[in-house]
Amino acid sequence: MMDKEQYKKTFDTVASFGMEPLEVRRIMKNSRKHAYMNKIAAAAAVVAVLAGSTGVAYAANVGGIQRTLQLWLHGDQTNAELVINENGEYSAVYQLEDGSTETRSGGGIAIEADGTERPLTEEEIMAQLFMPEVEYKDDGTVWVYYYDQKIDVTDLFEDGVCYVKLVNGDETLYMTIEYDNGYSVSSDKYPEPESFN
Repeated sequence: MMDKEQYKKTFDTVASFGMEPLEVRRIMKNSRKHAYMNKIAAAAAVVAVLAGSTGVAYAANVGGIQRTLQLWLHGDQTNAELVINENGEYSAVYQLEDGSTETRSGGGIAIEADGTERPLTEEEIMAQLFMPEVEYKDDGTVWVYYYDQKIDVTDLFEDGVCYVKLVNGDETLYMTIEYDNGYSVSSDKYPEPESFN
């Protein structure tokens, strides 16, 4: 019993430090609340980190930029799922009238003035997607498609070359088509057929 009294005497003086027992209880209670709040904050931080890392993993799995856009195909607007990869290549998947899907792909590299190569940017790919197209139909006609425009240019060929001015709002393009040998587009003037051979 002597030890018990000795302990009580020792800890009574050590624990109080001149404070009343109620004051000691209040401090102990506040420190427990503070520790509890720290645990809640730590748990919330762990949840935020886990949620953020799964979002990053999802974006990394996609492999690039992915979005839905309105694409003009043969003069008609349609929805397409566009994926742009980090290497500058793209693929656009869209649904045809019969319900089947088709993919248009392209992209590549651009060569800088100093000779270095770089992947195409998103803006360059979007410009490529909205360029005019030429279609040679089975009935022998030749059509140019540009946004909502469908232009039959079959009768405009002279010596195998056709020049077409395309206007969409404030944008004007000059297109030169060499029959069954390609075409070129410029915003300044009609390109010479030799320039794109």
